[in-house]
Amino acid sequence: MVASSAVKFGIDRRRVAQLLSQTSNAACAGDRIDALSRSFLGYPYMANPLIGSAHTAEEFTASLDGFDCVTYIETVLALSRARRVDDFADWLRKIRYEQGRIHWRRRNHYMTAWIRNNICNGILRRVSPGAAATVSRERVLNVVPGLAARKIRLRCVPKPALRRLYLQTGDLIFFASTRRNLDIFHCGIVIRDGQSVRLRHASRSRAMVVEQELSEFLKTNRMAGVIVVRPQEFNRATARITPSTARGISST
Repeated sequence: MVASSAVKFGIDRRRVAQLLSQTSNAACAGDRIDALSRSFLGYPYMANPLIGSAHTAEEFTASLDGFDCVTYIETVLALSRARRVDDFADWLRKIRYEQGRIHWRRRNHYMTAWIRNNICNGILRRVSPGAAATVSRERVLNVVPGLAARKIRLRCVPKPALRRLYLQTGDLIFFASTRRNLDIFHCGIVIRDGQSVRLRHASRSRAMVVEQELSEFLKTNRMAGVIVVRPQEFNRATARITPSTARGISST
């Protein structure tokens, strides 16, 4: 049986406040995501940063000092939606866990579930060139110990059809695995500067958060296709979310 979940959210409030102050005047979600994601360039890659398993308690935690590819986009997305320091913890909880409930089995372990749940939450929306330009892939997800195998079907955009999408700054891009038992093998943030389209991501091979041309990543990595989602615009000043008990943010 899984032990009870715990809230252990030791984040420096002053650092969070400083990050939020950088985007206080940015009305566009893409601009906020650009500024926040740039702040973490060069930060170290951190393998398996989350705490919890099928047999140990889930601890709601985060780091502003290092990331894997998923916690990088989660952290940036949560910060981009936060107006105050405590909002950051609430948004991160809602983004990371199904229905915002802190429990290992409620964590969005597979990224197709992560995408689906955050679309249902109204945080993201799918960006697609249309059904005719996408392909369907069947997967049996079984790489997370303790979770029952799950058969899914995902739709993704093959690399040649990606040119039909107008990617914009702040889009989140997910790379579909060619493995039969995995849905997504990597993810990152799109940055557009005119005709240049770059990828910001926490790279295991480069051991840090980096920025590179998206075309370079596509050329050097095998994939079944890509899934693109776009953060929904909203008014941070009036946004409301269900409060959590995750207020234990350190003041160090």
